[in-house]
Amino acid sequence: MPKMKTSSGAKKRFKVTGSGAIKRQKANRSHILTCKSRKRKRNLRQDTLVDPTNMPNVLHCLAMR
Repeated sequence: MPKMKTSSGAKKRFKVTGSGAIKRQKANRSHILTCKSRKRKRNLRQDTLVDPTNMPNVLHCLAMR
C-alpha cells in the first residue's frame, strides 16, 4: 500500500509541539476588524491548541495516524 500524503493545506496551518500537541491559529482576524475591540484582536493573535475532539481529523490530514 502506498504512503499517505500530507494535506498541503494542513501542513501550512498546523504545527506539532514537542509534547505532541498540535498548535493552530485562531479564526476571525482576517477582515472586518474595525468593529472588533482592541482586546479581542489582541487575544486573536495568540496560537491555541487543537481541541481533542478534532485531533483525529487533523492527524489524518497530517498523515500522522
